[in-house]
Amino acid sequence: MPIPRVAIVGRPNVGKSSLMNMLAGAKVSIVDPTAGTTRDRVSAIVDLDPPFRGDEPKVVEFVDTGGFGAYVAAGGRYDEVGNDLAKLTGDIETQIAMAVEGADLVLFCVDAQAGVTPQDQEIARLLREHRLGRQRDAKKKREGETKRGKKAGVRAGAEEALGMPRTTDDHGQSRLKGPPVRIVATKVDGPRWEAHAHELSELGFGDPIPVSAKNNYFRREFVNEVWSLVPRVEIEERDRSLADLYVAIIGKRNAGKSTLVNRLAGEARMIVSEIPGTTRDAVDVKFELDGRVLVAIDTAGLRRKRSFQGAIEWYALDRLQRAVDRSDVVLLLIDATEKISQVDEHLAMMAQKAFKPAIIVVNKWDAAEGRVGANGKVVTPKAYETYLRRELGGLAHAPIAFMSGQTGLNVKKTIDLAFELREQSRSRVTTGKLNRLVRSILDTRGPTDIRGRFAKVFYVAQTGVEPPTITMVVNHPDLFTPAYLRFLMNRFREEMPFSEVPIRIVVRARRQTEDDLRSADEGGEGQTIRVTRGRKGVEQRVQGKRVGKAAPATAELGEELLSDEHSKVVEIDQFSDDAEDYFEDEEK
Repeated sequence: MPIPRVAIVGRPNVGKSSLMNMLAGAKVSIVDPTAGTTRDRVSAIVDLDPPFRGDEPKVVEFVDTGGFGAYVAAGGRYDEVGNDLAKLTGDIETQIAMAVEGADLVLFCVDAQAGVTPQDQEIARLLREHRLGRQRDAKKKREGETKRGKKAGVRAGAEEALGMPRTTDDHGQSRLKGPPVRIVATKVDGPRWEAHAHELSELGFGDPIPVSAKNNYFRREFVNEVWSLVPRVEIEERDRSLADLYVAIIGKRNAGKSTLVNRLAGEARMIVSEIPGTTRDAVDVKFELDGRVLVAIDTAGLRRKRSFQGAIEWYALDRLQRAVDRSDVVLLLIDATEKISQVDEHLAMMAQKAFKPAIIVVNKWDAAEGRVGANGKVVTPKAYETYLRRELGGLAHAPIAFMSGQTGLNVKKTIDLAFELREQSRSRVTTGKLNRLVRSILDTRGPTDIRGRFAKVFYVAQTGVEPPTITMVVNHPDLFTPAYLRFLMNRFREEMPFSEVPIRIVVRARRQTEDDLRSADEGGEGQTIRVTRGRKGVEQRVQGKRVGKAAPATAELGEELLSDEHSKVVEIDQFSDDAEDYFEDEEK
């Protein structure tokens, strides 16, 4: 049985997104007083705590929706360049209707401080008739029908085409069937608003549930009531893990991110519009492809920060960054019909700094292939790849996929490639192989300086995955310059099974605290931690900046070889090539 789904609906600015964030315990939806902030369906899976000890929590999926009647009943109809946002009203209402149809429970949010408005009454009527957001669809079905007697048949045909279930009442009349609805009296910020909350019962859905997401007033009672209203289901471990792969889809405005998500999901899951900046939240869309469960995270289209209009775009940027951080693979969408911009470079840098496997996806390729470019030559995949490598040098290791989200060209192959990158980032190389590889590299081209110092490597091991992390314990960390580290990474990609994913190299002195190793996570790819010794003790420097003193300590890996009992310098040639000498379970 699937996870119970609860849809949160209501007019704009009644506190739906605040309620969603309170239930999820995180900033899932963007909260802003601007009407129409939420447009798509934003979902979150929550473990609802039981009201009594001994009961089990219930797993529930909450779905936040846009405000019904946005840009029509409220201001802010036009954006900064004059686009009429009212064009999105029908799409927002359709998303609301789809959330209601797939819900096991509907929470109809009404502002207790504002009282019942005509728009609330209209939404209540639509919920009772189970026609929320469907008038526009029914109207389209009726276009061209001029005879009055055919209207009822057209309406019934529209309902049937939309898959709206029907039931029979006690009088034998056929009526549409829908999920139960409960009124949520929002913004009940204290005792003086409780009486106003009970006035909302006039809408005809029973006693309202008062709550305040702002100060958590009546929060426990609200959660207990919702817990009692949703069914309990047994969730398999596969359902709890949510997905086999998380993919963050990032790109500038109108790059085709929402179109790609809809193509993957097989339905109109995201609003697609020619109006730039239609998507604002980071929306998780779960779907199954060839027996594998994926979550595609659709993010807001980015533009230059100096062009941001208000706080909503800053919130959207924060959601985008967090989507990259929690993803397994990043799809950087490039519009093939436009030049690489500063925004594309910024997004590539974002994926690079997060050490996430990335695919440079050239979208709308069907519209660009075969056209004559600026140089007067026909655009080909090879020529475009050369262009991308020149403009996006930070992702030189990332594979390039040419596809079209509109037609489905190479979409499945791109997802298969994302799975391959995820497996590369989880790959491990035995310590013996690493030692042999580093030994051969140093023999061929080892780092030196003008003072005649030569680098000696005491220990090399892979200390992490996602990203693959190679830790090297050396005599002089400052010899391993950024240029030499890039040389090492290129060699590692040639010889090891993670040629297309980011690699983190940590260079350590022979003795330093484990906190220094963890601090490498804060730097970029190929960061060097250097430790020097003087009369005043041991001083730690990260990329030339003094950050404190480092007390002598053993390494986390190879502790038996680097402890104080083995103060004699041990070079790499004296290490065993057998990985079992270092990791007891590495070969298991």
